[in-house]
Amino acid sequence: MSLWEAFVALILGLVEGLTEFAPVSSTGHMIIVDDFLFQTKELYSPEVANTFKIVIQLGSILAVVVLMWDRFMNLLGLKKMPGQSTTGPRLNLLTVLIGLIPAGIFGVLFDDYIDEYLFSTKTVVIGLVIGALLMIAADWFRPGRPKVVTVDQITYKQALMVGLIQCLSLWPGFSRSGSTISGGVLLGMSHRAAADFTFIMAVPIMAGASFLSLLKRWEYITFDAVPFFIVGFISAFVFALISIRFFLKLINRVKLVPFAIYRLVLAAVIYFVFL
Repeated sequence: MSLWEAFVALILGLVEGLTEFAPVSSTGHMIIVDDFLFQTKELYSPEVANTFKIVIQLGSILAVVVLMWDRFMNLLGLKKMPGQSTTGPRLNLLTVLIGLIPAGIFGVLFDDYIDEYLFSTKTVVIGLVIGALLMIAADWFRPGRPKVVTVDQITYKQALMVGLIQCLSLWPGFSRSGSTISGGVLLGMSHRAAADFTFIMAVPIMAGASFLSLLKRWEYITFDAVPFFIVGFISAFVFALISIRFFLKLINRVKLVPFAIYRLVLAAVIYFVFL
C-alpha cells in the first residue's frame, strides 16, 4: 500500500466516522468525497471500492458498541443501568427488534436495486434535500413537551413507526439517524431519546447489512487491498468514537434544524458546482 492509498483510506474513514451517526448522511458524504477527490475505483476496482465502504462502516458500528456497552449488556439482561427502576419501563430486545423489522425487509428486497441505481451524486443530492425538509418539519411540528424523555420509555408502537420511517434512509443521502431521529421527535420523543434509540438500532441493522454485503463481495477482499481496508476501518472507528460523544451532548441543545441547513447548503454547492 502506497502512502497515497493510506491517506485516501484515512480520509474516507474520517468522513465515515464523523458522519455515520450525525443526521447528514455518511453514505452521501462518502460518495461525494470519493467521486470528486479520490476515485478509489481507479486505485483498485469499482467492486473493491464499494467493498471498502462496507468494511469501514463496521468500524463505526464497533464505536457504538464500545460507547454503549452498558446499554447493550442491559438489553441482554446482564447489567442494570444506573438509576434504572426494576419495576418501571425498560428498553427491551423486542422493542429494538420491532424497530428493525421494516428496514430489514425493505433492505433485503431492494438491496441490489439500491446498489445499482441509487449510488450516485445526483441521488445523494435529492436525499440530502428531502431529508433536510423532514428534519425541519420534525423540529417545527413536534409536540410541545416530549412524552418520551429517555429511551426506556419508548413503546412498541413508537418503535414500529420509527422503523417504518427508517426505511427512507435506504435512499443514499437521506441519513439513517436523520430519518429516525426526526420520526422519533414527531412521535413525541426527546431528541436525546430518539438519538439513543437510533444508535442502538444501528448496530444490528448495519452489522447485518454489512456482513451480508461482505458475503456477496468476499472475493474482492484481496490480499493487496487488506491494508487499505484496515486503515479505513481504524480511522472510522476512532473518529466515530469522537463524533458520537460530541453529537449526543449536542443534540438536545441545538435540535435538528442546524443540521438540516447544513444539508441544504451542501446540496446546493454540489448541484451548482458539480452537476
